[in-house]
Amino acid sequence: MGEPGLKGLPRLIAAFQNSIAGMKVCWRNEEAFRQETWVFIIAFPVALWLGDNGVERSLLIGSVGVIPIFESLNSAVEAVVDRIGPERHELSGYAKDIASASVLLAIFLALIVWGLILLDKFQG
Repeated sequence: MGEPGLKGLPRLIAAFQNSIAGMKVCWRNEEAFRQETWVFIIAFPVALWLGDNGVERSLLIGSVGVIPIFESLNSAVEAVVDRIGPERHELSGYAKDIASASVLLAIFLALIVWGLILLDKFQG
């Protein structure tokens, strides 16, 4: 947790350290996050090679880059819901399912972007 009252550079440093800690937790505990991060690592150079211009490269990289971002948010929602208690509750299920749906939508987005750019590239 951040220290209350921090301002300026010390606050930025503490926020950065918290973010790195969160990424480490995701990497250590979330298989899906690791898989999606590896996909991003592989897709990044492919996107640089495949894209004809900065816009295409940005779309290819960004569409895959948002997947681990949404996965980390999904993991955060799951952790908070699980922290509240082990009993099953309809709203807990909704929260987890909706967070999971955001990951799926991000994957669909990436597939659409890559599909359209590849289709355009190999059609003409």
